[in-house]
Formats: sequence, C-alpha cells, structure tokens
Amino acid sequence: MKKIILVLTLVITAATATSCVASKKSGATDCVRIHIRANSNCDVDQAVKLLVRDGVISYLTPHLADCQSKADAKKTIGGLLDDIETVADGILADNGFSYASTAALTRERFPYRQYADYSFPEGVYDALILNLGKGDGDNWWCVCFPPLCFVPDDEGDENFKYKSKIVEIIKKARGKL
Repeated sequence: MKKIILVLTLVITAATATSCVASKKSGATDCVRIHIRANSNCDVDQAVKLLVRDGVISYLTPHLADCQSKADAKKTIGGLLDDIETVADGILADNGFSYASTAALTRERFPYRQYADYSFPEGVYDALILNLGKGDGDNWWCVCFPPLCFVPDDEGDENFKYKSKIVEIIKKARGKL
C-alpha cells in the first residue's frame, strides 16, 4: 500500500512539473526556481559553486519530497533558509573560502531560457536565491519545485541534459516493486 501511495504522489508531482515546464505561450509560473550565484567568474569560485549546488540540492530534496504544491514548497524553503546557508557555508569553509552565503526566497524577473525540449518563459518567478560571497559570478539554476534540474552533460557547459529527482525515485521504486 505504501508503494502505491508513493507512486501516486510521484505521478502527481510529475504532472505538476508539466505545468511549470511548458512552451513560451503557457506562462510557466507554477514553480519555484533556484539560482546559486558564484562569488565571481574566476575558476575557483565557479568550481565551489558546483560543490555548493550538490550539497544544497542533496539537502533540499528530502525536504521538498512531500510538497504537493508551490505554496508547500515556498513554506518549506522559507523555513530552511538558515539551514541552507549553513550547508553552503560549511562547503565554502571546507574548501578554504572565507566568504559566506546568503539565501533568500524572493520573486525575480528571469529571461526566457530553453534547454533541449524545455522552455521557461520570460517572467517573474518565485525563487530561492543563494549568493556565494558577492554573488557577482555566473549562476547555476534549476527548478526546486517541482524537482526538475538541468545539468551539464559530458560535452561541456553548452550542452545540458534533463535530470529529475522524481524520475530517479520512480526508477528506484520500480526496481523494488
């Protein structure tokens, strides 16, 4: 019974993802984006940004797993801002950086972006913004609700592949069914 409830929850969340990831015509605003902005564009600041990304996504994923709506996700993220900073600051310190992070849940205007078959219309989105140090460098972005990420593939930063925690969880559940 628990497996059926898990699969149904994942299907509902995946359906919600389609309301966020759509064509430019649809106005995809039913999601919460995440932007991690590096201190600068120097190689070491960009490299630690990716380490922070991995740590923050790993931290957030189980907390957002039970969220059924954008409002649930915003409430959850809002309650975790200090913890998100603690995770990021720990990674920064472990890697010898003296600057800290600042996390905020805000609304910001974002430009139109397209990766592979997915497009995100220009518009104002709710977003978790995590600035590392001055936050003047290039950012990494993802959609933390529903959990939908694009990560660089093996060919470099100009090519992206789709990665979804929901798909990973469904695949794991199928293997156990």
